[in-house]
Amino acid sequence: MTARLAAQWTIRIAGLIALLLGILLWIGGGGGIYPLHLLVGVILVGGLWTLAVLGLRAGTGPALPAVAVGWGILTVLLGLNQETILPGDQHVVVEVGHLLVGLVAIGIGEALGARIARARATA
Repeated sequence: MTARLAAQWTIRIAGLIALLLGILLWIGGGGGIYPLHLLVGVILVGGLWTLAVLGLRAGTGPALPAVAVGWGILTVLLGLNQETILPGDQHVVVEVGHLLVGLVAIGIGEALGARIARARATA
């Protein structure tokens, strides 16, 4: 298995687990799983950043890897601080935003993985 595939599968699996844990948190299924949700989110971002480095090394150009790094920072910052943003009845907006940010992170990983594969196929 290549490093690109390992990073993509890390993002896919971590994304699925984070999504399932997030749903459990959302419906009130135990705050004790929050640290695990956080850890899995950090693993997902690590996979995204790994693909960013691999993309630069494969010659994909700097734009998408830069977006991946920036989006990873946004994902972590939002995840760590979401409880303090819009507390009360409006907090659901932040929760939905966090979900969307995570899904976009997975999508960026998929796009970057595909671009790395194309860059290596033409090299």
